[in-house]
Amino acid sequence: MKRRHLLFGASAVTLALSSPLALAQPKVMRIIVPYAPGGPIDVTARLMAERVKDSLGTVIIENRPGGGGNIGVDAIAKAAPDGLTLGIAAVATHAINPWLYSRMPYNAATDFAPITQMLRVPNVLVMNADTAARLNINTLADFIRYAKANPAKLNYASGGNGSAGHLAGELFKAQAGIFALHIPYNGGNPAQLALLSGQVDFNFDNLATAAANIKAGKLKALAVTSAKRSALLPDVPAVAEVLKGFEIDTWWGLVAPAATPKDVVSKLNQAFVAALNSPDAKVRFAALMAEPVASTPEQFGAFMKSELAKYEKVVKASGARVD
Repeated sequence: MKRRHLLFGASAVTLALSSPLALAQPKVMRIIVPYAPGGPIDVTARLMAERVKDSLGTVIIENRPGGGGNIGVDAIAKAAPDGLTLGIAAVATHAINPWLYSRMPYNAATDFAPITQMLRVPNVLVMNADTAARLNINTLADFIRYAKANPAKLNYASGGNGSAGHLAGELFKAQAGIFALHIPYNGGNPAQLALLSGQVDFNFDNLATAAANIKAGKLKALAVTSAKRSALLPDVPAVAEVLKGFEIDTWWGLVAPAATPKDVVSKLNQAFVAALNSPDAKVRFAALMAEPVASTPEQFGAFMKSELAKYEKVVKASGARVD
């Protein structure tokens, strides 16, 4: 009798576990970050995931680096459009890579539903401080004047052909009417070390990376590349104050697969915009030298379209290509 009771109990547990209600698990949202853990994009994605858990539930971060960001972004494009898979769209993946790579696994213009831009990090034109002092270059106007009088004597570093720093340099050279030699390095860190050691004269770096060396007096900041001065470096002018219309920033935002329903996109936008605008998030972003840019899906979509068109000309003019 006791054995029959135990068997019945076991059967009841089995039936309970096999019922649809018992098997139902809460759906977990994921944000695919197409870069390795630890960088500014990954850090901000994790911050946003934490800030929206009360409104959207648990959000996990899935890092899928490789292919200049193309591998992770392709996974976003091909995910189910159910609002449970989001991902990061960045200047590299959605504006530069489509013109840089001869073959792309996704269509940056049509495969995504924009949610909101997240952040903008101004780039900054920096010189080796000792070089600037030796050449008596104190302002952007001094820099352009020297470069015009001494063509090809200045050189600049970047993290590689087709990198954001390379393209910023090429756009600057074209608009300023100067020539400086581009020296590509295998990544942003080696390029920065080359500048600090005086192997090269200047580069275009993101403010988050360059800020410590600017404050330490090792680098001289001549101009930021945002359309207006950055609140993070208010005493440094914008390139646009000398070269009208010049603007080239590092940016990233959130997208979903293209067929994600509009009402789902709207709900996601509301949650992430509220997170971006929270006082605590703004403090955290300021520590990363990043400026929050909350936008509507339509605004972010229009912005990405304009960036894609802008970089087509810049990449083609640079001659950079990845086969």
